[in-house]
Amino acid sequence: MTRKASFPPVARADARLLVLGSLPGERSLADGRYYAHPQNQFWRLMSPVVGRDLPALGYDDRLATLVEARVALWDVIASARRAGSTDAAIREVEANDLAALVAKLPALRAVAFNGATAAAVGGSRLGATGLDLVPLPSSSPLHTIGVAAKLPAWSALAAFLTG
Repeated sequence: MTRKASFPPVARADARLLVLGSLPGERSLADGRYYAHPQNQFWRLMSPVVGRDLPALGYDDRLATLVEARVALWDVIASARRAGSTDAAIREVEANDLAALVAKLPALRAVAFNGATAAAVGGSRLGATGLDLVPLPSSSPLHTIGVAAKLPAWSALAAFLTG
């Protein structure tokens, strides 16, 4: 199994919301972009949170829109061994230093976890921060409940960006 590594965080010091995935999949790693697989629903699910049609934008504009909306993006896993893209195949996890990133985000109100693996790995490292920790249904197409069923939980993230 190949060892795979995550991307650097996308964050600005005034972020109010940090969204954490597990580890980029094969397509994302090949393209060097977060959530690059066309069937991954992340950009569709984040659109109502930031009030913009993110899939209609180019990748750099998507990231800029998140940052302007005060959303930070990263993964809980720095590197791991994994065959393919499924979280179930992740082995030999080296976690990212989430506490160090959180310490650089003084306006942070909440951390959202994109899927069960992100919540399991990240939640244990951030439990004592006093932040709201929000588990979300995975944006992966392998989590087959459909975008309509996922949307309410994801849309609720918008509340952390206002006020």
